[in-house]
Amino acid sequence: MIPAYLYKYIYLLLVTVLTLTVVKYRRSLKVTESIIGSALLCLFMVLFIGFRPVSIYFVDMINYANWWGGGTWWGFDWEAENLLFDNLFQYMGSIFPDGTVFFVLMAAIYFTGMLVVCRKLFPANTLIVFLVCLAAFSTFSYGTNGIKAGAAASLFLAALAYRDKMWLSIIFLLLSWGFHHSMQVSVAAYALTLVFKNEKWYFYGWLFCLLMAVAHISFFQELFAGMTDESGAGYLNWDTNDDWGGKRGFRLDFVIYSAMPVVMGYYVKFRYQMKDRLYDIMLKLYLTCNGIWMLCMYAQFTNRIAYLSWFMYPILLVYPCYAIANENHPLVLVRQKVVLLHLAFTLFMVLIYYA
Repeated sequence: MIPAYLYKYIYLLLVTVLTLTVVKYRRSLKVTESIIGSALLCLFMVLFIGFRPVSIYFVDMINYANWWGGGTWWGFDWEAENLLFDNLFQYMGSIFPDGTVFFVLMAAIYFTGMLVVCRKLFPANTLIVFLVCLAAFSTFSYGTNGIKAGAAASLFLAALAYRDKMWLSIIFLLLSWGFHHSMQVSVAAYALTLVFKNEKWYFYGWLFCLLMAVAHISFFQELFAGMTDESGAGYLNWDTNDDWGGKRGFRLDFVIYSAMPVVMGYYVKFRYQMKDRLYDIMLKLYLTCNGIWMLCMYAQFTNRIAYLSWFMYPILLVYPCYAIANENHPLVLVRQKVVLLHLAFTLFMVLIYYA
């Protein structure tokens, strides 16, 4: 069995080697590429992550393992905090002796959801975009630690990808919300993008939120804490858990990371005048959710609030580079640089900054 502390490094090594290989040898396609390579990589990730050992290295995983089989299944609990996830966990805990099957299932939802989105949006570039998603700074963490939020995020992305089939999009939205109640923020932001469409004001709003964070204005954080339930308030309150293990204060590293899709979006919309309905929705959704995080930056679980926007990060970052058909377009010409810089940032953060 592979030691738990090596999992992250093996994962990054594999993603790095595959990304460099695909970037070097793959040529642009104008037709749908074979799904076989992407599907095999997805299957490997499901098995590799799903069958990981129960260890404190994966943080919340050990809590799920300790809670496993803690009760009898008495039927669907309509009062559960996370309607689908909590009932699924309780049901599987009543029929399986340990959590292995559950962890494999969660990995399958997480990685398969990503692959479905990449295939739907980028049929000619599925593999490289899937690798970009795997290389994202938060992907490994939410595949092994925050599995509940990770699965919910993949389902939400599927809802965006299938917005052309409203009935299916709504199903994915409801599934996402059912897996993690925090997705109500993303669902509400999604509804806002469908009603209020002035893109410039979303950028203005994001800058306003950044200024509030710089000035350490806590009004909005306290306001949101008062509006949410007890669990949500626990995320927003900085006094409930002094041993949670993360950093506090103004997170310049998080701001720099979060700003990349914003800068890209500004140039895409106002310099290159790209017109794409789905990209517009994703960009406005990202600006809204990331702005909410900045208003709550001083909360103790700031990284989990940031993930409400970060799960869109890799798709939003590369979408302009792969959605444009003109191979001579400036955004298309820099696609490989964007992919490699994104990967380099993750490697820097994991191997140097947090080391």
